[in-house]
Parts: sequence; C-alpha cells; structure tokens
Amino acid sequence: MQRPLRSQSPNRVGSGPAGPPISTAGCGVAGVDGAAEVACAAEAIGPAWAAGLALAARPGGDSGAEAVGSAPASEAFCITAQFCQNLLMRTALEGIYLQDTGIVRVSGPDAVKFLQGQLSNDVASLSAQQSLLAGYHNPQGRTIAVLRLVQWNANEILIALPRELAATVAARLAKYVLRAKAKVADESASWRVVGLIDAGPADGADSTTDLPITVGTQGRDEDAVFVRVGDQPPRWLAISPAAGAAAAASPVLDYTPVDAATWQRLEVAAGQPQVYAATSEEFVAQMLNLDALGGIAFDKGCYTGQEVIARAHYRGRVKRRMQRFVSRGACQLSPGDAGRLPDGRTFKVVLSAPLADGRCDFLAVTSMPGASENPAPAATASVTTQAVHPDAPPMTDPTAPPVAGPVIDPTLAPVAAASVAPTVAAAAALTAAAPAGVATAAVPVVDAAQVDLPYPLPE
Repeated sequence: MQRPLRSQSPNRVGSGPAGPPISTAGCGVAGVDGAAEVACAAEAIGPAWAAGLALAARPGGDSGAEAVGSAPASEAFCITAQFCQNLLMRTALEGIYLQDTGIVRVSGPDAVKFLQGQLSNDVASLSAQQSLLAGYHNPQGRTIAVLRLVQWNANEILIALPRELAATVAARLAKYVLRAKAKVADESASWRVVGLIDAGPADGADSTTDLPITVGTQGRDEDAVFVRVGDQPPRWLAISPAAGAAAAASPVLDYTPVDAATWQRLEVAAGQPQVYAATSEEFVAQMLNLDALGGIAFDKGCYTGQEVIARAHYRGRVKRRMQRFVSRGACQLSPGDAGRLPDGRTFKVVLSAPLADGRCDFLAVTSMPGASENPAPAATASVTTQAVHPDAPPMTDPTAPPVAGPVIDPTLAPVAAASVAPTVAAAAALTAAAPAGVATAAVPVVDAAQVDLPYPLPE
C-alpha cells in the first residue's frame, strides 16, 4: 500500500534522506537570509552542500541556476520558495522548471461529467490518488492535444499540456460547456509545473519514498500535487500555485536543477507522446500509442472522435504508429518535421531530444516494420505537388496515409506545397499517381536506427 504523502520538515533530519543529525545552533538557518547563516551552516555540513545554500540565498541578481535549469535563483532548490527554510535536508531529486507546460483548469460540480464527453479516457476514474492520461480529439479522431489530468480537489481538475496549446484547448472545450455547471479557463500563468527526477539515494537513503510509487498515481500536499509520470528513472510532475498565500503556506520539496534537455530525453526514452501546435490534429489516437499507454477507454460512453478511434481499434487496422529512433549522425529535428528512413519508410516527428554528441533521439510516426508503404521517389529541388482532391472518398483505415482522389478538371493547376502543407506520406502517395512532369516536395533521408520502446505495441 502506498505511503501517504508528507512534506519534508526539519524534525525529520536524522531519520530520512538528510543523514545524521546536524547541529546548527546559533546559525539562524530557518530563513537562510544571508551569508552569515550560510557560513555557519558550512561548518556543520561541509562546503559542497553549503554552496547550494549560498546559491539559494543569493538575492535576485546573477544565478547559476538560470543557466543550468532555466529557473530563477529562488527556485534553484525549491518548488515553493519557502522550502528554502529546510535546505539543510539533502534530497536526491533533480528538477526542471517546465515553463513550457501550461495548465487548463476545469472547475464546477459537473467538471467530471463534462470532460467525460470530451476526452478519450474514463474521467470518472480520476481521483485524489489517480491521475489520467487522455487525448482530446476532433470529430475525425485526430489528436488536438495529449493531456495529463490531475484532481486538485473534488470539483477542480487541472489539465497539464503544452503551454502553446493551452489557450486553444481551453477555448474549444469552453464552446461545449453549454448548460453544464463547469468552467474552463487557461490558467497557465497561475500555476507552476516542475519535473522531478529521482537521481538515486542520498547518503544511502531513499529520499523519494513519500512520493507516488506507481506511474499514473498522484499524491496531494497542502500546496502541491505530485504525479508519477515515469520509471527508469522515476519521474514526477509537481504542480503548485505560482504565487499567493497558498504558495507561501508550507514547504514541499527541494531539488537540484538540471537542464530542460534532460527531461526531454527521458520523455523520448519513455515513449511518451506529445502534440504541439505543429502537429495538432495530425495523428489519430492510436498513431500516438495512446491505446498502449492506457490513454483510451474503449468501454466508456461517447466522446468526440470516438467512432474513428473505435473503428481503428476493433478492426485492427493501425498501420502507422509512433516509434523511437536514434540518428547515426548529427541531426536536428523538431515536432512536425518530415523525413524518410534508410528503408524507405516516411515519418513525421512527434518529439525529439538532442544528445551530447550532436545526434538526436526522436519519436516519429511511421509505418510498422514490414508494413507496405508506397515507395517514395528520389528527392528533387522543386516545392510543388498535386493537391489532394476535395472529393476523395473517406478512408477505410483512419491511420493510413491519405490518397489522392480523381482529378475531374484536367486543367487543375498544381499548387504550392506551402499552401496545402501535405504530409510526407500524402506526398509520396500523390507522386505515385501524379502525371509525368509534376514535381514533388523534397523529403530528406535521416540515417537512424530504430530502438525498442519500453512498452509493447498492440498487434
């Protein structure tokens, strides 16, 4: 049974991760307000840890934390600034201030009922102990956003998603509230999200035993909620109010800052999908492996996009899925970038993380190994292509690349690729049916090796 979540406090020093008791009599460390307190503490705890105290105590100004962890100096070791009162307590947590993560707040007595009709997972199973991964889709089953739902209290749900999509998702959801007793708002500026990583035991003790131990579970402190989002290594999201009386009421946890690329690399290695503005409404839910990750409840009631998603599930016709690759040479990829693998499969990037040697580790949607795919011709310098005809019949397989419909008007001129933004797969399919002399958009070849995901994909 999971242990209840507790705030770290000074009276735990000596019994937890901080190691043996430390005498700080006369130091006045409670506020860590100045150099005298830091110098005094240095005598008790040693110069290395005192350096951390000095960094946290530095008032404003220059901060090594900003260069390393993209967080202000006051946040270098604190999820809430008041935890600096307990800096003498060592932890083995590393942290990243996820400033690109936004929060959409859904509140009211009908919040769960309302979201149940909008999202792919069973929102009724959300609780004070269980968070949810879910997708928000359009009527064609294409993913608008991948969401992490967290219960803040009985009538208040926080939705973590890329900040660049928060306003759009909030506005789209709000249109369907109608008579439901629920309110939807983009409150990204009012909340702070920190990614926590278990960097190993401090002084041989486990410093994270009070945090949720199973992926998807959550625990609530007075002023923050912690959600387990990964293993190998264990990772959590810590969500807390950005300011105000609640933020100043009690301490939460301290951490050592690391760079944002570390979190990105762990997300890729874990095979965690994400959708950004460049890829919103590009992929059906199964193409992002939401079914493999428990982000879809196939036994719940209706929700937007359910028909397409259910058809792909029950007919077993998912030909393209998100898979992991590591480039063999220097490479820079961003969500939405398209390319071709050495075996001829075309792909679209979901998430990418740079490696120290210049290579990139990335997740991309492409055909499953061994699946048939229309061969793509050699790349050319032209940027024109044939448009997908608006009268093309609906696809039987929602996850298959779109194909060109019949061109009724023989005088229909080719259109610029930039104006129709076709996917790589669509361009390849169009090229096979395009008349001679019609050029196609260039598709770069990325020399990359496929790497197994940490979870199995459905057959």
